[in-house]
Amino acid sequence: MSLALVHSRALVGVEAPAVSVEAHLANGLPSLTLVGLPETSVRESKDRVRSALLCCGFEYPQRRITLSLAPADLPKDGGRFDLAIALGILAASGQVPNEPLCHYECLGELALSGELRPVRGVLPAALAARAAGRKLIVAAQNAEEASLASGLEVYAVEHLLQLAAHLTGQEPLAPYQAQGLLRQTQPYPDLADVHGQLAAKRALLVAASGAHNLLLSGPPGTGKTLLASRLPGLLPPLEESEALEVAAIHSVAAHTPLSHWPQRPFRNPHHSASGPALVGGGSRPRPGEITLAHQGVLFLDELPEFDRKVLEVLREPLESGEIVIARATEKLRFPARFQLVAAMNPCPCGYLGDAGGRCRCTPEQVQRYRNKLSGPLLDRIDLHVTVARETTQLAPTETTPQSTPQAADQVARARARQQARQGCANAFLDLPGLRRHCVLADEDRLWLEKACERLGLSLRSAHRLLKVARTLADLEESEHVGRPHLAEALQYRQGQG
Repeated sequence: MSLALVHSRALVGVEAPAVSVEAHLANGLPSLTLVGLPETSVRESKDRVRSALLCCGFEYPQRRITLSLAPADLPKDGGRFDLAIALGILAASGQVPNEPLCHYECLGELALSGELRPVRGVLPAALAARAAGRKLIVAAQNAEEASLASGLEVYAVEHLLQLAAHLTGQEPLAPYQAQGLLRQTQPYPDLADVHGQLAAKRALLVAASGAHNLLLSGPPGTGKTLLASRLPGLLPPLEESEALEVAAIHSVAAHTPLSHWPQRPFRNPHHSASGPALVGGGSRPRPGEITLAHQGVLFLDELPEFDRKVLEVLREPLESGEIVIARATEKLRFPARFQLVAAMNPCPCGYLGDAGGRCRCTPEQVQRYRNKLSGPLLDRIDLHVTVARETTQLAPTETTPQSTPQAADQVARARARQQARQGCANAFLDLPGLRRHCVLADEDRLWLEKACERLGLSLRSAHRLLKVARTLADLEESEHVGRPHLAEALQYRQGQG
C-alpha cells in the first residue's frame, strides 16, 4: 500500500492537539515533500529520518514521497514527529504493517542511529491519547512521565528496530509498568519551627482555609519568608485531576513533572524577574511563574522591588485564574489559579517603627516606596498583616506550638464545609454566591458599611472582606457570619489604607 496514516500530537501551550501524519509514495523522481506548516526543526526531520532508516537496515523508498501533517493550519515544531514520519514511510512502503498503527499515537525524536530520544510535553499528549482511546508509544526516558495518565497503555521504545519488531509481531513489547519514580513526596516545613508571630500564624491559617491572598509587611528577619514557606503544607492535598494538570504544566515548561509530585508547587521568583518570566511569553509562548505556581503558592519577596509594570500584569490572573498571551498568529491560554503570598519591608531601609529607632527614612521616601504598589493590586490581596519583630530569645516562647499537621487538619475541615456549601473555596465566590452565603444581620451590615466608609475601602475590598469573614466563620464551624468575624476581617484590611 502506498498510503499510510500515523497518529501523533503537537504541543500548543499546555494542550496537545491531534496531528495526523500521512505518507504517500508515488512514481517519479526520488524526492520528499513535507507540507502542513512545518517549522525548521520539523523540516529537518526528513534528513534525520532518512539516516535512521538506512542505519537500521530499512529500504529508503526511491520514489516521490509526500508527507502531510494535518491539520494544515496548525504550526508544527520540534522533533516530536520524527517517529511518526518514519513509521509512515515504512508503512507506506510495506516494510511494517499499516493496520496496527491506527491503535497507537507516536511521539519521539530520532537519532541518526535509529535510537529514540525524549521530547518535552509528553504528559498532555498522554492525557489526550487516553481520552481518544489509543495507546501511546514514547521514548524510554518519557515512559514514566506518560504513565502518570492512569489507564493508558504506554510502550517504552529505545530503538526504531525494537518498535518495528513489535509492529510486525516478531518481538511484541509489553506495556510499560510505572515505577513510581515521580510519585515522591517530602515532608513540608513545619509551622512549629516559627517561634512566636501568633498573629501572622493566624493569618496564614485563614489564608489557607479560604485560599486568600496574603501580604506580610515587617522589618527584615521577622520570619516573613519562613511563614510563606509553610503555607503549601497547610493546603489540602491535590486531587488527581489537579495533580495531573500541575504535572502537565511542568512537562510543557521543559521541567520534570515535579521533583516531588503530587505536592503543591511553591514558586519564589527573584524580584528582578521580567514580565514574560513572571506571566509567560516569548516568540513561542511558554508558561511563566504564575502558571508554574498553578494550584500552589506564588511567593513574591521584596514586593516593591519588582518592576511596577511587571506587578500590574498580575491583576487579571488574580481575578480570572488564567493568563491569555496573544501573538499575531495565535492566542494561548495558560491556567494560573495560584495563591499569592507577598512580603515587603515597611520602608526602604526596612526599620520603620522599629523600637531601636534605626530608621532614617523621610516621609517622602516612605511614600515613594509604598507608591510602587498600585491600589488595584493591593485591592486584590485579602489579608494585610504586619509581622512585628520578636524578642531575640532563642528558646521557643510557646510551650506547645501548633504544628503543620494540626493546622492542616483545621484547614481541611474548613475547606470541606466550603465545598459542601458552595463547591469552591471562599476566595472564589462570585457575587451571587457571596450574597447567598454571606448574609448579615441588618445591624452588622450597617456597622460594616460605616467601617468601610471610614477606612475608604472600595466595593471590591468590601466584598473580599466578606469572603474573609466567611472563612473565619467556617474555622469556628459557624453557619452565620457575625460581628466578631467581620471585626477580625476588618483588621486584616486596616494595613491597606
